[in-house]
Amino acid sequence: MVSLGFIQPGKPTQNAFVESLNGKFRNECLNRHWFRTLHEARAEIDAWRNHYNHVRPHSSLNYLPPR
Repeated sequence: MVSLGFIQPGKPTQNAFVESLNGKFRNECLNRHWFRTLHEARAEIDAWRNHYNHVRPHSSLNYLPPR
């Protein structure tokens, strides 16, 4: 079961992991591409998500990729 939690308005440090992920997503994916179609956006976002989750080194894993 997943529980829903809220942070206080104006307190992004209460949810630092998600704020960090959102910033990386915006900087590394959304700000680098001009999407002409929804299909193109979905394909590029899926490629970024796959790279982030399976290829990219993560500091919490001693800078190793998850796989």
